[in-house]
Amino acid sequence: MSECPHVLDLPRPEPAPLSATCLECESDGTHPVQLRLCLTCGHVGCCDSSPSRHATRHFEEEGHPVLRTLEQGEGWRWCFPDGSIV
Repeated sequence: MSECPHVLDLPRPEPAPLSATCLECESDGTHPVQLRLCLTCGHVGCCDSSPSRHATRHFEEEGHPVLRTLEQGEGWRWCFPDGSIV
């Protein structure tokens, strides 16, 4: 894992999740496989194994670069622009 400039620009403390699940999946009537938290704004989206990939879609639409897993027992973060765990 490495630091990247996108991590250095994140708000401190990290934002609280805006919801307990992927609201887009809930609206679509689908179920998220795993949840991800946008570290810029607190948006909760589903992972790329979920049908609609809402966390990635959030990055594509909003440009917020780093997310972290919301899965219990995991703590990794992903930087979309760098394509790596940070």
